[in-house]
Amino acid sequence: MRVLLVEDDDLMRRSFAVALERYGYEVEAAADGLTGLERFRDDSFDLLVLDVMLPGLDGIGLCRRIRETSLVPVLMMSARGDGLDVVAGLEAGADDYVVKPVDTYVLVARIRSLLRRASYAPVPEPGRTADEGPAPSEGDVLAFGDLRIDTGGMEVSVAGSPVALTPTELKLLLEFAAHPGVVLERHTLLRNVWEYGWDGDSRVVDLCVQRLRRKLGRDRIETVRGFGYKLRR
Repeated sequence: MRVLLVEDDDLMRRSFAVALERYGYEVEAAADGLTGLERFRDDSFDLLVLDVMLPGLDGIGLCRRIRETSLVPVLMMSARGDGLDVVAGLEAGADDYVVKPVDTYVLVARIRSLLRRASYAPVPEPGRTADEGPAPSEGDVLAFGDLRIDTGGMEVSVAGSPVALTPTELKLLLEFAAHPGVVLERHTLLRNVWEYGWDGDSRVVDLCVQRLRRKLGRDRIETVRGFGYKLRR
């Protein structure tokens, strides 16, 4: 798996690169946003790790430029971890974020989770619990009004027009589609979609739902205040 790491701090860039290579990833590194954008355009990567604070073109602007042409998974790193960075990064199209300083095992765990989402294929799971709900069968075409979800081809369309979704957006939609009309709590979505085994930041759910609404229609996913979200049947 090839990872593009864009980090302006020399020590952090080298240490992250060495750590990821130790786990078997091939790492290409850049020290600023414009160089990162050039390398992204010149090569092919399975995942991007972008620092928020970058010289020239910051990580949020870089993520927006990348989302103009690509659905590649993006993990943002923030030194502050405040609401401004988190919301801006997720609104720009990032799939997840970590706060620096970050332990290597946490960074690798988030990368592995993103890569699993990118290769996700919903097939029946014999051991799936009632809390997790039913999984769509491979090759099903699910229909909700003019929304069509081809779970075999991993394709989504609205009124016959294809809709491009990031891996995280697609997995979130499939989670809703497996439970039509059922309210899903944020912590359940964090566990099933983002694979958080601990309390995660529910803002990643809220911002991803907002992005889905922009692409699928604002009334498609309903907010149930105090509980979570549900897909309209």
